[in-house]
Amino acid sequence: MCEFVKPNQPIISSIMSEESTREEQSTKKKNKKEEKTEMSFLDHLEALRWHIIRSVIAVIVLAIIAFIYSDFIWDSIILAPKQSDFWTSRMIIKISNLLGIQSDGLNSKPLELISFNMSGQFMVSIWTAIIGGFIVAFPYVVYQFWSFIKPALYENERKHASGAVAIMSGLFLLGVLFGYYLIVPFSIDFLGSYSVSKDITNQINILSYISSVTSIVIAGGVSFELPVIVYFLSKVGLLTPKFLRKYRKHSYVVLLIIAAIITPPDVLSQMIVTIPLVILFEISILISSRVEKARQKKLDEI
Repeated sequence: MCEFVKPNQPIISSIMSEESTREEQSTKKKNKKEEKTEMSFLDHLEALRWHIIRSVIAVIVLAIIAFIYSDFIWDSIILAPKQSDFWTSRMIIKISNLLGIQSDGLNSKPLELISFNMSGQFMVSIWTAIIGGFIVAFPYVVYQFWSFIKPALYENERKHASGAVAIMSGLFLLGVLFGYYLIVPFSIDFLGSYSVSKDITNQINILSYISSVTSIVIAGGVSFELPVIVYFLSKVGLLTPKFLRKYRKHSYVVLLIIAAIITPPDVLSQMIVTIPLVILFEISILISSRVEKARQKKLDEI
């Protein structure tokens, strides 16, 4: 006769307890991972707050440095475009001589700046220091906001947008230089010398001068972000290359009108301002076409 062997109860219970503890540990690890990966709305706000704080601190620090060196910034940078020997004026004279065109350059008549308020120059110095701090800190500000957006992207989107900070910063700085070296001197030459009567003398308030210069420079930096804006609008399907090509002629007319308003009444000055803007528009069309082809390729694969 064969005897029935009873199972060892302590061994079975120990095995079951080990399995249960393993399951509990694995569930705890999963919960911890979910807690780390999933952030609440308040956590997102807290992260955004710290990115904004770091950006503001960078702007303030650079603004303080700009205020300390305000003498150099004012004499060599801010007031330089109104001088007749500014780089842009000298280049226009050289190009005109090569083409056989007579030109006196820009700002041949001196521009007189005045301050009406006792605290006017001090407040203008603070304002320009803040603007200068923002321009210099722009790459860092973009990096902070990109660091906030990056975790929400998929891996393939991160690869395609790996150079977004460098591209946006580079385009902004190019736009600032474009506005400073081209649009600002042309605008000063035209608006500063424009007169409705010989009995009226132009005495420009320093606040008016600095607001015009800073607005043009910032507008130039923002306008050079057009390819980036077109890329994201094309990515979400709000803009297509077909639409841009359809209204290409209309866009050229608008760019020519803008150039005619801000430049002196000669063809050379208008072309110098218009050509870079046209190139930017054409680059935007190519970017939109590339995004459209990539989207169509994904749809065909599906």
